[in-house]
Amino acid sequence: MEIRQLRHFVAVVNEGSFTAAARAELIVQSALSTSVRNLERELGAELFDRTGRRVVLTEAGRALLPQARQVLAGAEAAREAVAQVSGLGTGRVAIGTIQTLTSVDLAAELAAFHREFPGIQVSVREAPVAELTDGLRAGELDLAFLAPDARRLPDGLTAFGTWREDLVLVTAPGHPLATAGRTLIKDLADEPFIDFKAGTGLESAVRRLAAHCGLERRITCDVTQIGLLVDLVRAGIGVAIVPRRIGEAAGLPCVSIRQPEPGRTVVLAGRAPRPRNPAAGALLRRLTAAVPAAATPPAGPRVAAG
Repeated sequence: MEIRQLRHFVAVVNEGSFTAAARAELIVQSALSTSVRNLERELGAELFDRTGRRVVLTEAGRALLPQARQVLAGAEAAREAVAQVSGLGTGRVAIGTIQTLTSVDLAAELAAFHREFPGIQVSVREAPVAELTDGLRAGELDLAFLAPDARRLPDGLTAFGTWREDLVLVTAPGHPLATAGRTLIKDLADEPFIDFKAGTGLESAVRRLAAHCGLERRITCDVTQIGLLVDLVRAGIGVAIVPRRIGEAAGLPCVSIRQPEPGRTVVLAGRAPRPRNPAAGALLRRLTAAVPAAATPPAGPRVAAG
């Protein structure tokens, strides 16, 4: 049974004849008659009494009519719902982010997106990189900001935009390095460090930096919240390496690290090649609109590690 057949059946009822129904449906009468005959054959009953000059519903036809109208109304509602989503009148988009994202003001971008598309529901998940990656691959997330601990995203994912974030050493205001302005990695060997739990994007970037420079950090405290890390640094329990904007926003001394100058790459990732969700596509266009040309990733899933 096809929607088209039900539509033709209802058209005959509404117009009172096969000729008028065919005219209303913009098809030839023979095609409409064949469509109704095929419907009757599938149902195993005649729907119209054709013996008179005017078609009249049979008992089977009267039984089918309210059901047919209900099915046609549901089909129309479904088409309107899809049209609404495609036109971004409604819908849902799920985005993930690392906790220490600073290269994009996500709150401001989502607020602007909401003003443009108030009918779109946005779901935001803040989680470690591995969890966000799993969410993307499982289809639970449409997009996610990652700080990948590898030179290649997993198969099926692609980078839609990349940003470079500078990392600095933050200290308590009275710390000997607080007014130094800059320091060398080798000069941090005796410093107590506060760090994120293993597996977070920031911890991975700092761990790679330390390993590259041969620095064996003495971790006195590890945390899962950036706000607590900042408070512990301010209290003098240890120093930490964080994105520059986090240190500046907290009002802590930010000490540049030389040899090398540390940084990390943040990637806006999603399932390849582009989001199928129209709402996610609109959000992606907004989030990547301000990406510098030099930061746009090359074709394919390769990304530079931070």
